[in-house]
Amino acid sequence: MLSLALAVVGIILPGLPTTPLVLLAAWCFAKASPQLHTWLLNHRQLGKLVRDWETHRSIPLKVKWVATALMSFMVLLSAWQLQELPWLAGLVVVMGMVGAWVVWRFPTRHSQNP
Repeated sequence: MLSLALAVVGIILPGLPTTPLVLLAAWCFAKASPQLHTWLLNHRQLGKLVRDWETHRSIPLKVKWVATALMSFMVLLSAWQLQELPWLAGLVVVMGMVGAWVVWRFPTRHSQNP
């Protein structure tokens, strides 16, 4: 549940990668609670991501680019808002880079087809 909660926070907070945290939650649910795993698989927003990962064990290239673009936008916006605290703005940028690195470490699927 902690991983899923952090994933939801990661939608808004730059540098906290949502996708890996949702997949970690799905893996934990599959091992510990089939009921929660089924709930996540059928979730309106997150279910497709989990089902896609469990089927293909990769992330489509388009999804990686969209995630990186959105994360970059939020990181830059946050860093701009924190310009009075350069050390904190720098930390946000570094954490955003770590988040992007994590997303790009997952295997890439170059086609949406199975």
